This record gives sequence, C-alpha cells and structure tokens, in this order.
Amino acid sequence: MTEHQPAEQDSPRQDQPPGLTATGLSRSFGSVHAVVHMDLHAPAGQVTALIGPNGAGKTTLLLMLASLLAPDAGTISVMGIDPVTNPSAARAKIGWMPDTLGVWDALTAREILTTMGKFYHLPAAQIPARVQELLELVNLTSLADQKARVLSRGQQQRLSLARALIHDPEVLLLDEPASGLDPGSRVALRSILRTLAGRGKVVLVSSHVLAELDEIADGAVFVNQGRSVLAQSVDQAAGQWRRYSIAALDPAVLAGALETLGVAFAAGTSRRDSVSVSVGTEADAARLLRDLVQAGVDVSSFAPATGALEETYMSMKVEQP
Repeated sequence: MTEHQPAEQDSPRQDQPPGLTATGLSRSFGSVHAVVHMDLHAPAGQVTALIGPNGAGKTTLLLMLASLLAPDAGTISVMGIDPVTNPSAARAKIGWMPDTLGVWDALTAREILTTMGKFYHLPAAQIPARVQELLELVNLTSLADQKARVLSRGQQQRLSLARALIHDPEVLLLDEPASGLDPGSRVALRSILRTLAGRGKVVLVSSHVLAELDEIADGAVFVNQGRSVLAQSVDQAAGQWRRYSIAALDPAVLAGALETLGVAFAAGTSRRDSVSVSVGTEADAARLLRDLVQAGVDVSSFAPATGALEETYMSMKVEQP
C-alpha cells in the first residue's frame, strides 16, 4: 500500500489478467438497455481505445468501470479488485477524466488539484509539489490561480486530465480527452498517454477522433448498441484492406495507368482530382506505387484515405441511433 492510498484494500484476484477487465456487463435505465453483456480488456502497459457511435454505451461503460455506476449484471476487475464490492480500493487505483470538468467553477486550477490531493489522502507536505508538477505537465502553470470558469474548453480539459492524475493512478479512464484541445495540446496529450502506458499503467480512451487514436492506441474495443462487437490491435487494423487516396499531376494519365493495371478506382473524397483504391496490405500499396511510377505517372500524393481504426469502424457499418 502506498502512503497516499486509503487503508481499505482488497487482495488482487490471481485469476484475473493484469489490467482492467469487464465481463458480461449490463446496465439498463428503465426500458433503455444502455449496456448489454459487454466485454472489455484493457491491458496494463497499453493504451486501449473505446470506439463506437453516439449512444453506443461508452460513457455508461466508463462510469461502471470507474465504480460510479453499479452494473445490473457482470463483473469488473480493476487490477484484480472488484469495484462493486470494494469501491474505495478500486478508486485508489483509478484516475477518472469525464468529458467535462464538472462543478468546480469557483475554484482556481491550483485549488482544484489541491482539493483532489486531499481527497486521495496525499501527505499534506507533498501536495504543493505534486500540484505544481501536474500544472507543468498540462501546461497550465501561468493559469494556476485563475478560476476554472474563465478557462477555455481546452484548458479545462487539460485541468481535468491533471485532476485525474493527482494520485498517480494505475488505471486511467478518459472520456473524450481531446475534445476542445488545439493541435499542440493534442500532440502533448498523445505524448503524456504514451508515457503513462510505458510506465505500466492501464490507459482506456473513449474518443470520436479516430485519427488521434491511431497515433495513441495499441488496441481498440469497438462497441455498438450497448454491445462489444470487436476487439482489435492497431497492427491488425493496419494490416487489413484499406482505401488509399492517390493524386497525380495529370489525373487522366493516372486513370489510364490504373485501368491498364486492372486496378478499380473511384473518385476520391480527400482532395480534388484524387482517386480512391482498395489495397490489401502495405506491401501491395508499395507495389502499386512502384507500378504507377514505372508507368510514367507523376504521382503527387499516395496515402491511406483514412486511419486504420477508422477503416475498421466504417467497415462495421454501425447503425446510428
């Protein structure tokens, strides 16, 4: 037990794999079945993406994993601890970042983090240094003594991340962490999350910004209509059939070369005068590019039309609510 964790602790269950695991989770709100027998495993030392359309049950799932909502059925293991039977011990291991900062408008950024440090029983003498460390991590030092209500949406998101990290949790649950962040802050977020995973932490990220998840995640769990429908590593996603966008200085020459090579194509959507083709593997893509150049096509752009995880998401043809 670390010095700032609550005294109440469970002995981790030895039959659970390290990380965060949910098995057969269900939760209803009246007649609405928000989560239905959902399964998920987020390993320690990795970033796992949680992907699905609006209304798929992602936030309800995260609330149950964070011990803030009791499941109707199923089991959860947070590093071997059951958050239903021992929520205090589980919460000591969890850092929870909701999609909004919450009702902290009257406090400054420094006061919010200091208060959270007290909630998690950090030694009083260590709290100021920990708060300063996190303010620097999320680039809010210059705004440390500003009221939360004057912070922008992106600044509040960065403060919310710092709040989730105050007690150095082993499991980090993030709901739309990139929402409202500027490009520089998104790059910084990627670096922070990869660093945390590299330290052996569980990082579970729910986001609609799938291009960002390609850069952050090691694997993904796809959900739809309250059910988990697919678990896939990013390497598996990158190895599947993908659409590539190709452009050339002379679109007519490009079209003629593709027809000669027997490659089906359609009008692209990423830029004017581009075409879209389906390619099996990266090796196939490399061969196609070589063949086009050898055929005298002045290729100006050749790249995947979508990210790997977005390709999987779109191929699932999920039903929108």
